[in-house]
Amino acid sequence: MRDEFWDTALHYGGQKEIWDALRAAAGAEINLAQLIVDSAGIIVQSEDLSTCYDERGAKYDLPTYVLSEPTNIKED
Repeated sequence: MRDEFWDTALHYGGQKEIWDALRAAAGAEINLAQLIVDSAGIIVQSEDLSTCYDERGAKYDLPTYVLSEPTNIKED
């Protein structure tokens, strides 16, 4: 589901560069994520990156499943 979301994220609007930065930040350690977000000029409106804006005011909504590791999946 994560890959599908990121592959289609641009269809929700916004800029490709911002989506790419959000994808990188979502998978990074907190300090690196903060650096990525700051460098891309992303305005974070929630504690978990679920709601963000770019400098032009475009909104980027990220579903919870792209921001955290699954907890209900067993490894074989």
